[in-house]
Amino acid sequence: FMSRLKDSIRILRHLSLQRVWNVFLLRLSFYLTRMTKKSFHFGLPASMSIEPTTACNLGCPECPSGLKQFTRPTGKLDLDLHKTLLSQIKSTVFYINYYFQGEPFLHPRFLELIKDAKRENIYTATSTNGHFIDFKKAKEIVASGLDRLIISVDGLTQETYEQYRRNGQMEKVLEGARNIIKWRKALNSKTPMVVFQFLVVRPNEHQVDEVRQLAREIGLDDVWFKTAQ
Repeated sequence: FMSRLKDSIRILRHLSLQRVWNVFLLRLSFYLTRMTKKSFHFGLPASMSIEPTTACNLGCPECPSGLKQFTRPTGKLDLDLHKTLLSQIKSTVFYINYYFQGEPFLHPRFLELIKDAKRENIYTATSTNGHFIDFKKAKEIVASGLDRLIISVDGLTQETYEQYRRNGQMEKVLEGARNIIKWRKALNSKTPMVVFQFLVVRPNEHQVDEVRQLAREIGLDDVWFKTAQ
């Protein structure tokens, strides 16, 4: 509870007066529409999701990226396009999720995207399969100012982990989590908030309590459980 409260406070710190006014307009639109049954739309988006890349190193069976079966264009986000986007939305957007179906850290300049957003005082979050957080990269992640890092760990043995995270290495994921916590302490940083995300499926459902205990031992902030959707 305390970790989520602290994270919520961090998000609120990214609200300028103009952004607060925009949120008020959005909420007003919602309530007027619900009360009158007519469509009202004031304000602009307050949060966004941006996919840095569609590439992924894993072969998860429920994901177009893992299956290599996209029905949309693939590639990686251009840095200049990202800067142009930020210049257009920075007065209203205060929260950006930098992930969707690809593995963000396969974008060779992913942390530059984070730094650009932080320069505009935007809260940043990303979700990773954790395979590219070596000791050096972990330091760069903490130093980038990233606010939230979600690490997918869907099993506590290689056998249960690879039931869904095919081609993945569980120990590499846990090593990445430990690296982040080590550097967060070494740099005396309050961010990123680090979360284990556990996709609960039949092969790993017996490990729910164990993953909570493991997260505490490593020093993570929270564990989020997710269905297979």
